[in-house]
Amino acid sequence: MDIGTRIATAQLTGAARSKRQIVAGPLVGLLHESDAWYLSGVLAAEPGQPFEAGDVEWALNTIRQAFAAEGRWVSAELVDEANPGLAQALEANGMTIVSQLPLLVVEPAELVVPESSGVTVKVVASAADQKVANAVSAAAYEMDDADFTFKPDPVDGGAVLVYADDVPVATAAWTAIADGVTEVAGVGTIHSHRRRGYGALATAYATQQAFTLAGATLAWLTPGDDGADRVYRRLGYAPKATAVHLGDPGGHLADLR
Repeated sequence: MDIGTRIATAQLTGAARSKRQIVAGPLVGLLHESDAWYLSGVLAAEPGQPFEAGDVEWALNTIRQAFAAEGRWVSAELVDEANPGLAQALEANGMTIVSQLPLLVVEPAELVVPESSGVTVKVVASAADQKVANAVSAAAYEMDDADFTFKPDPVDGGAVLVYADDVPVATAAWTAIADGVTEVAGVGTIHSHRRRGYGALATAYATQQAFTLAGATLAWLTPGDDGADRVYRRLGYAPKATAVHLGDPGGHLADLR
């Protein structure tokens, strides 16, 4: 199994544990119980398998209807190498390719953890810690709230917090482990403490804890910009595939209900 297919398969397996599935041909819609837009989305239903282009229109419309019934907007995240051409087929049916990003990967022996002198890094170990991490995420991403739930078993996912002078300044999380694979996501630093290496530190420690506490053997992420890309590569992450993110400006909720 190539690395792109392995990641896409693990992503689907992990997401399906906590979300309702709407399977429609080559696509699967995953609905989270929370209505936060970033917690629900669309993945490839069969990573690594060919698909019929003629099935994409009805599959997408089926998922649009299901999402619209619950007031959700459709977005998709694909690994291009796992299902070549699927992103373009979705685009041909009204979705918009928002970004195509290098999918960066690291294994335990390759991870580089920066020095953390004068800084404390803690694993989120309680609901109270998670509340703090959520507040940091909300401030970093300029959201009203971040709706992440504390998971006692690190295999189900977890997070770390970076403290500078006892002030929580950065966070990063890892997702549920599936086939030894996890995504490191939600890397955020509050605005007043950016460009000091705290995001890199949070990323490295979240990755390390996913390996040591949760038993992951492969971690991946997608950089938000070239600056983040350079930071992640210094931590040992290397490009192995391509992540394609799509939005659905044509799937107006009012038209689909």
